[in-house]
Amino acid sequence: MNIDTLAHRVAAVAGTTKGEARKTILIVFDQMAHAASGGETIHISQFGKFTVKDRAERQARNPRTGEPVAVPASKKVTFSAAKGFKSRLRG
Repeated sequence: MNIDTLAHRVAAVAGTTKGEARKTILIVFDQMAHAASGGETIHISQFGKFTVKDRAERQARNPRTGEPVAVPASKKVTFSAAKGFKSRLRG
């Protein structure tokens, strides 16, 4: 699914235009990204939880040369599906 498909489906359910639904979806995603960039956990009931985790700096190897390469510290986002979401997947 892409944003256009999602906007079309949301508009159909909400009884609004596809443009208004797309705008709302983009606002929601922007606010979620803003919260995550601040290190906040995003918990959406019946859907899941997005958590920001720190990844420490580590050493890796260049596959072509075998030389060690430093991989800088970074942040990653993990997602844990809520019980309600998992049950919908099972049918």
